[in-house]
Amino acid sequence: MSVSLKRLAEAAWILFIAAFALVHFAHLSADFPNHTPWFMDWAKYTDEGWYGNAAVRAHLFGNWYMTGDFNPAPAVPVWPFLEWLLFFFTGVNIEAARALAVSFFVINLLLSYTLLRVRGARWMALLALTLIATSPFLYAFSRLAILEPMLVAFFLAALNLAVRLPRLKRPIIASIGIGLLYTLMLLSKTSAAFLLPALGWAILASFGRGAKWWKPSQAAIRCTIATGLAAAVSFGLWMAIVIASGLLTDYRYLFFINKYIKPKEFYWPLVSLWWSFHGGLWVDHILIPLAGVVFLIALAAWRTNWGRKLLAEPVFGASVLAAAGYILFMTYQNHPQPRYFTVVGVFSIFVLVQGAEALVNASKSSSHRWVLWLGSSAIAVAALAAGSNAATTLTYATHPEYTWVTAAQNLTQYVNEHPNGKRLVVSISGDEMTMITHLPTMCDDFGTMDFSDRLGKYQPGWWAGWNSLDPGTLEDLHTHYSLEQVASFPAFDDPDRNVLVLFKLHPLPGGKIRENIGLSLRVKLPDDKFTVSVDAEDE
Repeated sequence: MSVSLKRLAEAAWILFIAAFALVHFAHLSADFPNHTPWFMDWAKYTDEGWYGNAAVRAHLFGNWYMTGDFNPAPAVPVWPFLEWLLFFFTGVNIEAARALAVSFFVINLLLSYTLLRVRGARWMALLALTLIATSPFLYAFSRLAILEPMLVAFFLAALNLAVRLPRLKRPIIASIGIGLLYTLMLLSKTSAAFLLPALGWAILASFGRGAKWWKPSQAAIRCTIATGLAAAVSFGLWMAIVIASGLLTDYRYLFFINKYIKPKEFYWPLVSLWWSFHGGLWVDHILIPLAGVVFLIALAAWRTNWGRKLLAEPVFGASVLAAAGYILFMTYQNHPQPRYFTVVGVFSIFVLVQGAEALVNASKSSSHRWVLWLGSSAIAVAALAAGSNAATTLTYATHPEYTWVTAAQNLTQYVNEHPNGKRLVVSISGDEMTMITHLPTMCDDFGTMDFSDRLGKYQPGWWAGWNSLDPGTLEDLHTHYSLEQVASFPAFDDPDRNVLVLFKLHPLPGGKIRENIGLSLRVKLPDDKFTVSVDAEDE
């Protein structure tokens, strides 16, 4: 190809990537795509509201904090702070919050390019961006106002600095910047702790000691210490603010609710590891296994020059450790959710494209044709996957549905037209509804104060749940109220959560509080009026 033709092809390629990036901004109020393999993920009806509730409350009600309710901002303050700033310009609405998340997705594309270009070819970096931009999985989750796109952005920014440290005139100052970025990562999502090994590798390997990381140079040691001190001091300052503000209980509560019950069997970590590892197929049935194959080929070729060079690369090693670190996080938690694989997906793509490039380059100095065949095959399969993924992503983008926004609006309209004491609605999806319609809400599932006590304190007039009644929630509601089912609103595609059911809460006569004896309040009582089932499996 002539130089001019190559430039024209590259320009067309870049325009293709940019077009798919912009597609992510279309129809921002639409549902998380229905009828996908990730239909069960909780984020689509909870997380957007939960992690932005401080910003929403501050703008709508004048106080970001609701005593006893779920207040995650002390533990993960960066996202609500950015939303709080954004809402001054846009007002409180879910489209603005999601646009912020998509903006981080676009930033991630740019940061991915600059990271992969440190020692890689332009075509390799553009291939990575193509796989990211066309991914239906990343399309779906980058359009939710959740924490993962922002976490990836801060991590990529830190890696970009880390792999350039030896070239910088003031590497210590840059190392301090990396430490501050790592604190932002921890304050964006606490699972960032599992990305620390990847960041440490990037710093050590960038000084040319990746293959002998146990013998770091003096410059690497100084930069690592500077990074660690900056992170420790900045994070310590935030914790001092949290403690001084009396918010330590809320900080700890985020860890409490994310501590899932572990099986009694001694081998449960192996089962959990397989569950978490296998969950990578949520991202892609072709690209993730292909990335694994490329990594195994690199391990098998560690004695060759190209194999050693690839394994010692700062970006390649950091990508492997980032994906492995997040799989370890899900293994420890024993509760993988599709959205967690956003991190795994991005860095697995990095592993794939860097490995494919290394194979192609190795073939130039190798007499073994199979090396070129492996590299070319990996690129060809990735390109075919990108084409298929692009078609799926465009299908999602061109067929938006609005069942969730419609349900929230209709529920709010019903509450407004049928007064019943306080306008406050209790629901696990309450914070989401507040962001969409500004309806005052409170969470029924999480809170630092016992739910029954919060009911007495705030005296809501309504409760909304998905499909059925959870016995524990019903028990708490019954201490203060009888329930009357009044309306239902279809939304989403999860068969366990596709109907939002609204109940009036009728205070007991004379403000009486029922005595909770055994399991007596976990069933429908004579003064209740509802037809939905009481089922422990659905909440």
